[in-house]
Amino acid sequence: HLHVLESGGGSVQSGGSLTLSCKGSQMPFDEYCLGWGRQVAGQSREGIAGIDRNGVTTYEDSVKGRFFVSRDNGKSTMYLQMNSLKPEDTATYYCAALKTSGRCDMSTIQTLALRAPRGDYGYWGQGTQVTVSS
Repeated sequence: HLHVLESGGGSVQSGGSLTLSCKGSQMPFDEYCLGWGRQVAGQSREGIAGIDRNGVTTYEDSVKGRFFVSRDNGKSTMYLQMNSLKPEDTATYYCAALKTSGRCDMSTIQTLALRAPRGDYGYWGQGTQVTVSS
């Protein structure tokens, strides 16, 4: 059974930076479409970034140019470099993995986020909190 575990969250002032990590276990990491989502209490989870098996990245508009996703298959780890953080970025951040040889774009990441409550599509970690103060 696949597990992914996020780390690296914390508190930072507006304009600051954080790097999140997502470590995978018990899987051939390079067979997975990977993504990041975030969720504010009481709201639905939203997909914000993804990276396919070839390292091609995709971003939601609100983070484009500020967040950068990367992966190191040898370490079974995905990263999210977050720069120029804003108070509205405050959320719990989750990583997701989907075993697929097909499409891995923002539509895929958003579908992963939409189906997260049902737990029937892909795998999600437990989340890491990011708090940005003004």
